[in-house]
Amino acid sequence: MVYKLLSRLDLPRDLKKLSLRQEEELCAEIRAKIIETVSKNGGHLSSNLGVVELSVAIHKVFDSPKDKIIFDVGHQSYAHKLLTGRFKSFDTLRKKGGISGFTRPSESVHDACVSGHSSNSISVALGIAEAMKLSGDNHHAIAVIGDGALTGGLAFEGLNNAGRSGTNIIVILNYNEMSISKNIGGIATYLSELRTQDSYKKLKSGAKKFLSSIPVIGGGIKNAISASKDSIKEMLLHSTIFEDFGFEFIGPVDGHNLEKLEAALRSAKSVNGPVLIQVNTVKGKGYVPAEENPGEYHGVSSFDIDSGDKPQSGDTYTDIFGRELARIATADERIVAITAAMKYGTGLNHFKGSLKPRLFDVGIAEEHAVSFAAGLASMGKLPVFSVYSSFLQRSYDELIHDISIDGLHAVITVCNAGIVGEDGETHQGLYDIPFLTTIPNVTIYSPASAAELKMCLNKALYEDGGLVCIRLPKGGEPEDPFPPTVNYSYKATGSDTLIVTYGRISEAARSASDKLGCDLLRLTRIYPLQPEAIEIMKSHRRVYVFEECSRSGSLGEKIKAEVPQAECRAIEGFIPAMTQCEALELYGLTEEKIVETVRGENGSAT
Repeated sequence: MVYKLLSRLDLPRDLKKLSLRQEEELCAEIRAKIIETVSKNGGHLSSNLGVVELSVAIHKVFDSPKDKIIFDVGHQSYAHKLLTGRFKSFDTLRKKGGISGFTRPSESVHDACVSGHSSNSISVALGIAEAMKLSGDNHHAIAVIGDGALTGGLAFEGLNNAGRSGTNIIVILNYNEMSISKNIGGIATYLSELRTQDSYKKLKSGAKKFLSSIPVIGGGIKNAISASKDSIKEMLLHSTIFEDFGFEFIGPVDGHNLEKLEAALRSAKSVNGPVLIQVNTVKGKGYVPAEENPGEYHGVSSFDIDSGDKPQSGDTYTDIFGRELARIATADERIVAITAAMKYGTGLNHFKGSLKPRLFDVGIAEEHAVSFAAGLASMGKLPVFSVYSSFLQRSYDELIHDISIDGLHAVITVCNAGIVGEDGETHQGLYDIPFLTTIPNVTIYSPASAAELKMCLNKALYEDGGLVCIRLPKGGEPEDPFPPTVNYSYKATGSDTLIVTYGRISEAARSASDKLGCDLLRLTRIYPLQPEAIEIMKSHRRVYVFEECSRSGSLGEKIKAEVPQAECRAIEGFIPAMTQCEALELYGLTEEKIVETVRGENGSAT
């Protein structure tokens, strides 16, 4: 496709010069470019197609980077990137050395903050708005947050502080799925649409100024009118929750009508204080397969544009886990499953049919999920919370305070543990081992095959006590799986060199140990460290621990405390967007790199 506008415009500056028809043409080009690129590179499709007009309207009305735009999660920022000078580099989206699938200040001055996790945009925007206020800067901080992200408690902490802050903060609520409030109905819509009119704003402001200018009684009349207006409104339908927080509320606004969007945004810009705009959009707008199945096209790998077909892949660890949990739960009514708006990504979509009443989707609220699990456990249930490693980070306090201190029994399946690939820094599962191992009496498994996963799940449910975590990498089991064990396996060759590992890279470590002729110790229950496994390590002169984990706080560091000759090969710093294979090679965790490391230091492994 020829991108006539995207290729020649100096964006976002030239956006101010465009007519409404030209803006609509630009939106069509942006949609086409997003579909074309995501079909090749993978990424978030539905959410980005839904906010094309909204992104154009924001950049038309406001002046980035002086006005700061904060996208909650940031997975819907593709149009924003195309509108801020990244058209020529857009083909590198989510590739090694290319542009991120989320916002990154290091990538562009138009990206106000790092994003990747949900519900924090209002708090970040408020911090920016307060800083502007303190500096005498009258520009705006604009937070764009979806109704899904609004299920996170952090969003309400932000709303609670922002609503009465007196700052130039604008919250744009992108409503595309869930009902936010029963009060957002016919009368509320009428009142909200009235408020989008500049004439209404001017009349309201002018009336207040006129009444205030009348000596002695003017202020009293103004307050009486204001009070009676609020009373009448209260009688009719009560205010929206956002107005209760202190926001001026505008909406609902058609999120695909540029003229109405721009009018609402200009109205919000004219308010001297916090404003919340509800914008109604359609996920997947403009691409039929995504419109019909927005969840399926939320995050995708490559796909065929004409048919929408995606490459078939084998069973993932999360699929295997989900089916096994459903099988066990069918026979045990104590088992309940919990997801934080990620049932498909964490295998709990298999918890259906007669099991559905025991599946709880708590929304994007990982802290609540853990505390909720604690409540269930205290009543004799067997809660299983399935969550991405990078999102479990939010629940550290609840894991300690609500589950561990009281010795409650709960199982956490830590999905996408280790290197995840193109989503980059914010999604890598590198930190669960460092923070989980600080919790007293925790048990952690890292299975390396489907059979081993099933064994670990059964042991976690019925033999272990307290907090039990099972780490599941992104992807499926190796072609030649290991004989299953819930403890460890040891291959002895008589060598004085030992490779220690666990999880997905066990296959690479096995092949490397075969080439090197050295011993291999593969851990399944990785924590607490098992005395027998420690003794095996102590019996070797050279010990190398390879793991997909942050080096600081890694299992290798804990092993070295007991086995001084052990050397840890883990990951330093953050991993930007690249494929899993590229990252494993970069950090020395492939078969070839493991061989190079051991031979490079010893000359020989035997």
